[in-house]
Amino acid sequence: MKRILVIGAAGQMGSELTMALRKRYGNDDVIAAGHKTKPNKKLLESGPFVYLDCRKYQDIEKFVKKYRVDTIFHLAAILSAAAEANPQLAWDVNINGFYNVLEMSRDYDCALFAPSSIGVFGLTTPLDNTPQDTIQRPNTMYGVTKVAGELLCDYYYHRFGVDTRGLRYPGLISYETLPGGGTTDYAVEIFYAAIKEKKYTCFLKEGTYLDMMYMPDAINSAIKLMEADPEKLKHRNAFNVTAMSFAPEHLYAEIKKIIPEFTMDYKVDPVRQAIAESWPNYMDDSIAREEWGWKPEYDLSAMTKDMLEKLSRKLLG
Repeated sequence: MKRILVIGAAGQMGSELTMALRKRYGNDDVIAAGHKTKPNKKLLESGPFVYLDCRKYQDIEKFVKKYRVDTIFHLAAILSAAAEANPQLAWDVNINGFYNVLEMSRDYDCALFAPSSIGVFGLTTPLDNTPQDTIQRPNTMYGVTKVAGELLCDYYYHRFGVDTRGLRYPGLISYETLPGGGTTDYAVEIFYAAIKEKKYTCFLKEGTYLDMMYMPDAINSAIKLMEADPEKLKHRNAFNVTAMSFAPEHLYAEIKKIIPEFTMDYKVDPVRQAIAESWPNYMDDSIAREEWGWKPEYDLSAMTKDMLEKLSRKLLG
């Protein structure tokens, strides 16, 4: 990687990945691209920032040519709950936009990182220790688009030789940027509520297990995969990766150890609850560990402690 374009750079993951890439490869060699989400000051001032719509091929091409890009991290997407509210938009962005990025990678010989999600699984998938290669029959538009994205990545690698790589991310937890319409958003919202209000109403019911990951691990996994020896990658795309699995009450208990007065109740959102119940309780990520050395650094306890420290500093000064 020499000249990198991050599409979706102002989002929850993109804002932190861009900064990590700039620290590693140089500020001027990592171009951040956004659409509607307002970038933070740090992102704007540390290096190039451009506006583009991934649904328009010429928008992407303009900056790939201008900056002589050789690697694309494509993070722009409509997430699970937001996709159910507007499935037509989700298809347009997640499929039509992604197709443009694939074509751009083929036309200009770019390596491509394309994240997938636990959303690719459905009710017929084994929920416990979900295998790397298994049944994928999602019942959400988000999941459908992500399965299609995985297949397209494989196709473009085998048919055109595009260096496509990707990860199936679990829910991501971050103190930097608020989430944007996902089913696992409670695991970020709860920290804000604990610090500011000392109470939280959870939209998923007790006992709803989901895979999760702290953002530093998510960032490291993306960079580590893109730097991995391609000869060792048998799968290349859609590697299962996870760091922890918990239900809302487990996260609440960890926070309460640090903020004893914190309380939580439940008001279940049936749409997000149904989505969560179709996703794995925990994935088997042994293939990622074997092929490119994946290993998370944060478990639930370490993540909770660090998240509360960093977010308290951000919110309270």
